Amino acid sequence: MWKCPDCGREFKNENQSHFCGEPPKTVDEYIEAQPESIRPILNELRATLHKVLPNAKEIISWSMPTYKDKYNIIHFAAHKKHIGLYPGDKAIEHFAHRLTEYKTSKGAIQLPYDKPLPLDLIAEIAKWSYETGNHP
Repeated sequence: MWKCPDCGREFKNENQSHFCGEPPKTVDEYIEAQPESIRPILNELRATLHKVLPNAKEIISWSMPTYKDKYNIIHFAAHKKHIGLYPGDKAIEHFAHRLTEYKTSKGAIQLPYDKPLPLDLIAEIAKWSYETGNHP
């Protein structure tokens, strides 16, 4: 177990990414809490999701920016070396042939900071998740 020296919370993984103190209440707060170098990338992702999901409500769920209509459509989160995009397992399966250059797991895609964001692909995944009702 690893204990954060700042907030005292214990985690299974050493140096696990987390929020010390109160979790953010808005996506603006979430982005402002991230390192300055990552904020423009998060804002670019946010703008893409706003464009493709204009009727979705932007909320914080599980301490992550989330886009929701009748259900959660997609989440994202900043990590140390990547942005995690969480469209759910059905989206990962559906887009697997286009995600080969990224690390994926059952419901997540890791988008490393050292590569440009695949904004068109992200938009397609978000739109597909919304239209099909397949969600995280």
